[in-house]
Amino acid sequence: MLVEPMASAETTSNQNPADSQFFRNPAKQKLTLCLLLVAATLALYSPITRAPFLNYDDALHVADNPHVRTGLTWSTVIWAFRSSETADWHPITWLSHALDCQLFGLSPEGPHTVNLLLHAINAALLFLILASATQLLWRSFAVAALFALHPINVESVAWISERKDVLSTFFFFLALAAYGWYARRPGLARYLTVTAAYALALMSKAQVITFPFALLLLDYWPLHRLAPADAAAANRGHTDAQAKSFLGLLWEKAPWLALSAASAIITMKVEAAATQARLPFSLRLANASAAYVKYLEKAFWPVHLAPIYPHPGASINIAAAIASAAALIAISIFALVFRRHRPFFVGWFWFLGTLVPMIGLIQISVHSMADRYAYIPLLGIFVIVCWGAADLAARWRVPKWAPLAASAAVLLALALLLSRQIAFWSDDVTLWTHTLSITERNYTAEDNLAGALIAEGKIDEAMSHVRRALSFAPDDAMATLNLSTYDQMRGNYQAALSGYSRIPLISRNASLIEQARINSGYAHMSLKQYENAQKDFAAILQSQPANAAAYRGLALAKQRGGDLAAAIRNYQQAAQFEPSALNYLLLAQALEQAGQTEAARAAQSQAATLAPNLADDQAIAHRLLTE
Repeated sequence: MLVEPMASAETTSNQNPADSQFFRNPAKQKLTLCLLLVAATLALYSPITRAPFLNYDDALHVADNPHVRTGLTWSTVIWAFRSSETADWHPITWLSHALDCQLFGLSPEGPHTVNLLLHAINAALLFLILASATQLLWRSFAVAALFALHPINVESVAWISERKDVLSTFFFFLALAAYGWYARRPGLARYLTVTAAYALALMSKAQVITFPFALLLLDYWPLHRLAPADAAAANRGHTDAQAKSFLGLLWEKAPWLALSAASAIITMKVEAAATQARLPFSLRLANASAAYVKYLEKAFWPVHLAPIYPHPGASINIAAAIASAAALIAISIFALVFRRHRPFFVGWFWFLGTLVPMIGLIQISVHSMADRYAYIPLLGIFVIVCWGAADLAARWRVPKWAPLAASAAVLLALALLLSRQIAFWSDDVTLWTHTLSITERNYTAEDNLAGALIAEGKIDEAMSHVRRALSFAPDDAMATLNLSTYDQMRGNYQAALSGYSRIPLISRNASLIEQARINSGYAHMSLKQYENAQKDFAAILQSQPANAAAYRGLALAKQRGGDLAAAIRNYQQAAQFEPSALNYLLLAQALEQAGQTEAARAAQSQAATLAPNLADDQAIAHRLLTE
């Protein structure tokens, strides 16, 4: 493999005396720098392992997901490949969450640690891939260090639900490494290795569908597999034995392009079912232009980072969007004109291209951008910065200590910002309070802060955030559900029922609809409308025949309506699907009431086995039976 012509500014370990003083063996240099990357990443990110599950998607992905909680079983494997829950198809990510539960139970420390290990391994893989492809050790290390320590990547690591980011990137990097292996000596086995790694990446998260596009860029630099169009270029040494035409390289990637197309179709199909409203394409295009520039801004000034940036919708600043588009076009033209500066050309179009699936041209969510989307794309900017700085330092004959001092200062600043950003992810209240302080009209953050305050028992304080969310988004299903629940708690059952009835009309979120129907059933029971309550719970069971909460609610409605035999059958179903102390206590009470004393004692004994201290469960059971 040929080295970039500019490489003379940075010699290899066998040529540079300073390098030979570090370690004479290049393999030892790589190993030492890998260990340094991993150690720094683990040390700086270590506080995140003490964080809890977040109240934003972590329950859906892990904590309250019955399939994941059962661990790595054959039924879980089948479900993972069939499931489109959370509007995603990512079976490998589901299986990784199930493996966490198998190994660590429901402790959040385990999945946090796995996320962190994957990020540290990703940084090491990135370094090894770049160093192998370019033979430029220190520039490659600088790119990997920026990736490892940049605060914008905290979201991908600290959020358990974003396992799909770090996991898909792990397989993406393995596929890149395999491609470099294949490019050196093409063969079927090596080609299939690339294909397998890429398929695993796609099944972890579809964000990597631009992989074939990325490979075409790498063919240009640093792999130099693209044959020049003219003989003069060939005489300049820009080819090797494996050089091909552009069409040849494109044809080579046809199977991977087919995988990308299949993944895109599956992703759009499952996400279309969850997306409620569609913005006009003109607004999506304007937001995309502005978002590209904001990502660049955060790459160089990583402050005011938040898990959710609300989409401005019709209030978007059109002038700013046009200016952003003009800047992007101008830089792209510059990169094309000066494409012989290959690291700049590849880095820029890597950034533009790998962000396309997440930039919002195809609407898959209601936010304008997300830090997690930059996990792979910003690598292009890091390459531009590191290669550009090194080339300028060599051209201007800057003393060797100056770039080292500047690099150390930048990495130290990033480490400090990283530690500060990690602290915001320590708990729900801290995260959402910070998010609201740096964003505007953020109804999702208002909802999540309200949920966190409700969990702490601060109901009235939470309701102020619920009302603010509804003032920003009157059709906000989460806020509507929370406000209706609050009305129900205060005895305003008709107002609560009115709110619950709106949820299926304004949301396609199955979890919210389920909770609204369960709450509606209990509200009907409070009004002694037992037939209506039964209809609510039965509606859930039509689509979710294994829903223990619905069986419990249906049993309570039957029992209050006087159908004790049906109540017992439904309590038994609830205990079968969710063998909890509460379900067995309710079953025992119904059996006792029916005169089945021995069976009641057996159910009571089973409850005691599941929870030796039954006081809390007995209080809940008493409340359910008497309210």
